[in-house]
Amino acid sequence: MDYYSSQISSLIEEFSKLPGIGSKSAQRLAFHVINMPVEQAEKLSRAIVDARHNVRYCKECQTLTDQEICPICGNPKRDHNTIMVVENTRDLAAYEKTGKYQGVYHVLHGAISPMLGIGPNDIRLKELMLRLQKEDVGEVIIATNSSLEGETTAMYISKLIKPTGIRVTRIASGVPVGGDLEYTDEVTLLRALEGRTEI
Repeated sequence: MDYYSSQISSLIEEFSKLPGIGSKSAQRLAFHVINMPVEQAEKLSRAIVDARHNVRYCKECQTLTDQEICPICGNPKRDHNTIMVVENTRDLAAYEKTGKYQGVYHVLHGAISPMLGIGPNDIRLKELMLRLQKEDVGEVIIATNSSLEGETTAMYISKLIKPTGIRVTRIASGVPVGGDLEYTDEVTLLRALEGRTEI
């Protein structure tokens, strides 16, 4: 039995499809949007549609951006000789919040997970290797999560890069095993970065 009109039910259903949003949160969001001033709801709607149409992968680091090259890769003050490899754009943002890392990034958009059927070709590894061939890179810092998938990915990347002579390091274990970088505080992330080791 439906408690709400079809449009309210439809809005709740769409919100509940978002990750981490249960039925109660979906209801709260739906009623919040319905009670917004029309202009604010239209602005939210426009922001969603515009982001979906205009956001793409940076040509260099593969992070999400609405430009051809993201602001980090386009910044001449960044150290383009050092590349930190992260699993997703949220991890990149977590490191940027420390304000201490001055190199550039490479975003994999995932991690190798044989259990889930995700192999090396399903993440942005090929783009990383092409980048290493054409750019003068002195160090690759692997900052994947400390999960089984993150460790597997780190070892795989290390084996690919080692023969090129480029220094490969791994962030230190300041990041708890099984923890996601996205939820780790800046001090711990900084300690992990500064205590990185060669692999």
